[in-house]
Order: sequence, then C-alpha cells, then structure tokens
Amino acid sequence: MDKLGVITTFLHSIVVYNIPLLYGTVGEITVEKSGSLNLGVEGIMAVGAIFGYLVGCWTNNLILGILTGFLAGALCGLLFAVLTVSLQANQNITGLTLTTFGLGVYFFVGNGVKAVSWPAMNDYANIKNGFADVAIPGLSQIPVIGNGLFSHNVLVYLAVVIALVMWWYMNRTTPGLRLRAVGENPGAADSVGINVKWYKYLHICLGCGIMGIGGYYMSLNMSGSFNSSCWINGYGWIAVALVIFANWNPALAILGTFVFGFFNTLRVSGGSLAAAFPDTLGWLGAVPSQLYQALPFIITAIVLVATSIRQKGSGQPAGLGLNYFREER
Repeated sequence: MDKLGVITTFLHSIVVYNIPLLYGTVGEITVEKSGSLNLGVEGIMAVGAIFGYLVGCWTNNLILGILTGFLAGALCGLLFAVLTVSLQANQNITGLTLTTFGLGVYFFVGNGVKAVSWPAMNDYANIKNGFADVAIPGLSQIPVIGNGLFSHNVLVYLAVVIALVMWWYMNRTTPGLRLRAVGENPGAADSVGINVKWYKYLHICLGCGIMGIGGYYMSLNMSGSFNSSCWINGYGWIAVALVIFANWNPALAILGTFVFGFFNTLRVSGGSLAAAFPDTLGWLGAVPSQLYQALPFIITAIVLVATSIRQKGSGQPAGLGLNYFREER
C-alpha cells in the first residue's frame, strides 16, 4: 500500500472538510461582531447550497454559482436583520426559525427540481471538473504534505483569504473598529454618530453571504447531484461552536476549523490509515463507525464546556444577542 499516498489523501480530505466550516465560522463571526446572534447558520448554508447548485447547473458557470450562493445567504441575512434589528424580534428564536426555513427551502426546491428531471442536472459533474485544483508553486512540492495541503480549488484559497481579510478589517480599519464598537456598546457608538442600524444590516448581510458561499462549496465537493439528505449535515451548528473556539477571531478560525476537519476526516479515512499503518494506527480500524460520526459533535460539546469555563480574555462582544432600542433625541 502507498503509505505516502494515504497521508496525502488524508491531508487533502482535512482541507476539504475544513473549508465549509471556515466559511460558516467567519460569516458568523462577522455577524456576531455587530452584536447580533444568528443561530440560523445551518439554514443559510443550505439555501446557499441549493441555489448556487441550481444556478451553476443552469448557467454552466461556477462563478455565477458562487455569486448566487453569496446572494442567497445575504438575502437570508437581510430577512434576519429586518426581524431582529428593525422589528426587535428575539434573536435566538429568529435564528432557529431561519434554520428551519432554510432547510425547508432546500428540500422543497431540491425535490421539486429532482421530480421534473431537469436536464441540466446531468451535466453538473462536468461543471465541477472544470473547477480544477490549483497547486501553489513551491509549497505544493513539499514532500508528503505538499499536495495534500497546497493543491486545491479556488474556493479553498478564497476562504483563507476572506478569513485573513476580515481579521485585518476588524482590527486595522476604521469601519471595522466601528463595527466592534457597535457590537460592544451600541448606545455609546450611537452617541458618537455611528449609524448602528446601518452597521448591523451591512455586516449581517455580509456575514450571511459568506455562509452562503460555504454552502455552495459543499454542493460542489460533497455530491454530484441532489439527494434526500442535506449536504450541510450539521456543519452550521459546528460553525456556531467554532466561533467560540476561535474566540471571535477570523484568523484563529483557520486553525480551529482545521482541527475539526481532522476529526471529521477520521470518520471517512480512519480505516485507510489503520490499513496503511497497522502497527501504530491499527486501532483506528476497531473504532465503531457510529463513534466516528459522532466525534465532531462530541468535540463541539467539549469545546463549548471548556470555553464557558474560561471567561478571561474572551473576544465575545458585550452586546451580543441584545436588541438595541434607540432612545429618542
């Protein structure tokens, strides 16, 4: 057995499973930095997945699929903003409702298209093949890890770029610092002339749009055709937990999602590692498949407990989850 090939495949799979989480986590961090708690990540990613998938098939253009995924997510964000910012609805309930709504849209639209056997669906595999991996010169030549970590499609690199750009934006630019002020104390931000409602609307829509791209990425990499099980498959909920794991830092989200991608990859590649390295990793083959499937969610629960105990140095916005009622002037 090609042991180096197994390692390369394992590392490549880690990145594939990591990237949807990175889109979801960075998107949710962007939303939460405005002081809004959106628990609808799962539904938003599902909406981005199905509409990006349909437009990608219909137009035979992956770029339009990406833009559609972003716009679909942003529209979900606009709905959330109208309900929670303008109408002052409870953010927790609205987010959970958005999850149910998004999953409902996913299955309604997907099953409808599947029922009529839309001809364009048959060409989706060919469309995906046009989005080839791009090797990073130099880094992709590193022995063992090069091809696994540094040879992926554009959406992988885009996710990392978005994470780093959002970190820079939130920490090094005036609009980003104003965003953080809105999330920490919207009343104080309002008193110095910052348009709180505008900042909330803008960044809720932006963050949800990023989540939508993550959903589209999953439709591109996890399946060649619509099926009865949701492509998102719990990733949205893990992304919400990863926001806490990353301490509301988009750059740290890269590391956090990589760790979760590792555990998720064990679910599908644990047997291959056990067969390739029977002396050291043979025990992986004896682990029940049900435990592998539950492992990412078990790790999520552990992270939530650990971070709830560790309060010092938290990057959580002070005004997170609290509706802002503007006083009359």
